[in-house]
Amino acid sequence: MSARSAILFDLDGTLLDTARDFHGIINRMLQQAGQPAISYDSLRTQVSNGARAMVCHAFNIGMDTPGFSELHQQLLDEYAGTHYPESRAFEGMNALLDWLDSHQHPWGIVTNKPERFTRPLLQQVGWGHCPCIICPEQVQQTKPDPEGLLLACRQLGAEPAKSIYVGDHVRDIEAGRAAGMITVAAAWGYLNEGERCDDWHSDHICEHPEALHPLLQSLL
Repeated sequence: MSARSAILFDLDGTLLDTARDFHGIINRMLQQAGQPAISYDSLRTQVSNGARAMVCHAFNIGMDTPGFSELHQQLLDEYAGTHYPESRAFEGMNALLDWLDSHQHPWGIVTNKPERFTRPLLQQVGWGHCPCIICPEQVQQTKPDPEGLLLACRQLGAEPAKSIYVGDHVRDIEAGRAAGMITVAAAWGYLNEGERCDDWHSDHICEHPEALHPLLQSLL
């Protein structure tokens, strides 16, 4: 690929394993409500679906259930105050980003995670230098709309058709395809129970995070 390509990533479940911080908060909330704890594996399936989905799944309620809005806000408030002690880069991601930097391959993050969580989290894991960070506050339409990916490409001076998007949710692949980008499904991420990346029609699938580096080397 030419220098006018960019490598863009989703955040939760793709670059970072953030599920344990959510799991701890949700179980404290369940305890306060007198309800049984939820297993880590069960909650993990909902992290990439967002805070609303995690609350609905853990409390077995719908978004129209009385009290949902209060629980949703409690989760957001408590998450903002955690300083993300359990969040970690997936295996090999630090080395991959170092490699991209050292070879001057432009990269960025396009996430549906609000900016007030994203930027402190990136600072916590040592990625505050990320060249391009697109959160919902920077766009009119979030993924699966391609707006954020196209904005990131413009900011990085990259051509979407020569660029790559890596994500662990079907909306990531839909957004990448709509932007005309090469898409990579992160099968190690926070998939719904029984979900298969094969059904997303991505250009590539990586089963493990360590497989992403050699794949990108072959594409760049």
